[in-house]
Amino acid sequence: MGGILQQEHMHLGLSMMKLTREQVLTEAKASDLGSVRKLNCWGCKLTDVSILSQMPNIEVLTLSVNNISSLAPLAGCLSLCELYLRRNMIASLSELSYLRSMTRLRVLWLADNPCCGKNSSEYRLTVLRCLPGLQKLDNQVVTENEIALAHLEGEKISAPPNAVHQQLSTNGLPDAEKEKISHSHDMKETTNVEELKMKPLSKDRFPSLHSQSTSSSTKKTHTLEAVLLLLRDLDHEELRIVHTETQNRLGTFTLDSLETLRDTQTTKSADIQH
Repeated sequence: MGGILQQEHMHLGLSMMKLTREQVLTEAKASDLGSVRKLNCWGCKLTDVSILSQMPNIEVLTLSVNNISSLAPLAGCLSLCELYLRRNMIASLSELSYLRSMTRLRVLWLADNPCCGKNSSEYRLTVLRCLPGLQKLDNQVVTENEIALAHLEGEKISAPPNAVHQQLSTNGLPDAEKEKISHSHDMKETTNVEELKMKPLSKDRFPSLHSQSTSSSTKKTHTLEAVLLLLRDLDHEELRIVHTETQNRLGTFTLDSLETLRDTQTTKSADIQH
């Protein structure tokens, strides 16, 4: 059965290059694009996934083993929690700039793309500097020490040259000619990811982690350094939000200090009276 389905995919050839509305609704068993929450397009030879720009509520997206080169269509998928992109044609890590606004993104599988390069530690730290909210990258659990180190040693990712106001509005429309597709795409990637145990990343891959102290003061120092470095990447509006939150936090500390001082003075007065 699997061989027959594979042959169908091969016969579809060029028609599978572009992900269409009909394919999405059939695969996701949905009535409209806005209601799609999960979509599996594993191994469909896709190059054009611009229709994803019309799916703001999608949460789990599997695009592994395709020919995708740009992540621009995903920029508006702000509900994404899990994204699988293994074995595609993503040439530059600058494409990750399209994922920065995805505050719910926790799982990313990007391995086996040209952008990963040969230096696995440098690649990993750079990805984590750009997306510090990740909990799992390429099936390896992300640690707090990694996030701190990423802000210190990871490279800053800038947006691709053509990232501003890319025109995607006409790409996701239904094709005039309906396509006959098979909707039993290989689900093994998502299944394997869920079944695999979350293994902590070996420190042997990051020798500099060995020298880091686990004491509370050292962790606070790394956290402060990471925060200061992160401030450089924020724009005016984001800095304003940080400023407001910092003032609120300082106000809380001030109130706590005053209460502590008041309690101390009360105790001293009581001791003197006795």
